[in-house]
Amino acid sequence: MGPYNKFMKSELVKVKEEHPTILHKDAFVMVAKRWKDAPENPKNQPKSDDKK
Repeated sequence: MGPYNKFMKSELVKVKEEHPTILHKDAFVMVAKRWKDAPENPKNQPKSDDKK
């Protein structure tokens, strides 16, 4: 399972616990927005080949 799927799986549980009446699709949208800035997102990892 890739980092996105792991993140989505764990965060969906958290969101549904925080907002018990939220619709699944709304929870999914909320978690997808969190992914954008999540440290687990490879796009947010420092690149090891950066040259300065």
